[in-house]
Amino acid sequence: MYDFIDRPVTELDNDGRFILWGMRGWAHSAAKGNCPAQSLARAFAGFNAAAVLPDFHMAMALLSRRAGERLMLAPMGCGRISEHEAMLLALWRDVGIGRRENVRATLAHIVPEDTVAAVAQAMSRASAAMTIVGFGIALIAPHNIED
Repeated sequence: MYDFIDRPVTELDNDGRFILWGMRGWAHSAAKGNCPAQSLARAFAGFNAAAVLPDFHMAMALLSRRAGERLMLAPMGCGRISEHEAMLLALWRDVGIGRRENVRATLAHIVPEDTVAAVAQAMSRASAAMTIVGFGIALIAPHNIED
């Protein structure tokens, strides 16, 4: 999480920006009362990522509806990564590199225990689909991390 929090969006690689854009777009669409999957379908297809959308949508829907605290994502044009976005980006990265224990432990702080497995499974399937279409979800990182 701390790799991403309050960083400029421009420091994310293209894969990180796509996931951040997808999360923000999903939240923005849901807040307007629209179907997020339908709203994002054309854009995901444009990135050859239509196969990613069903599981991405499921993960976001479960996180949105079941989180103990409302997840606050920044508006689409915001130039900085918010706290909840940083947490979710780190979670997506952990999913991509197979840190299952970290994923489940983090999710247990976000959603009720009875929802952890479903979110983890949806994120895992979305991550696998992203990898197949060429997104390096396991490599999401800001370009300029200072040691």
